[in-house]
Amino acid sequence: MITAGLVTSFKGELLEGIHDLLTDTIKIALYNSSANLGPSTLIYTASNEVTSSGYVAGGQTLLNPLVASADGAGYASFDDPIWYATTFSVRGALIYNATKANRAIGVLNFGLDQVTLTQDFKIQFPAFHPETALIRIN
Repeated sequence: MITAGLVTSFKGELLEGIHDLLTDTIKIALYNSSANLGPSTLIYTASNEVTSSGYVAGGQTLLNPLVASADGAGYASFDDPIWYATTFSVRGALIYNATKANRAIGVLNFGLDQVTLTQDFKIQFPAFHPETALIRIN
């Protein structure tokens, strides 16, 4: 089961100063519908990660981080990730901090299996805004 949202440990680790979304290497990995990801996920796992000729285990680095605060919220986002010429069935994703022992940050659930057949696969992140950004702390 894949449950979307920020993982619980990430919230505490922010207060401890463990994560720096601007300088750490933040990655996103893709998973099939058999994955077990959610609020209690602590670190990146290869279990039920997708496989494809257009996909490398561990996913890819998220580029061009943006971090801001406004309207009572702190928020962050990155450029939309894209994988080229993939053939897989993907249900969700894990965002994690590769610099800090692969600690989990958040989980995405696509709602339904997204199937590609030698096609590009792109995740379009929500707008960088205090009410909609990919990562939000209110």
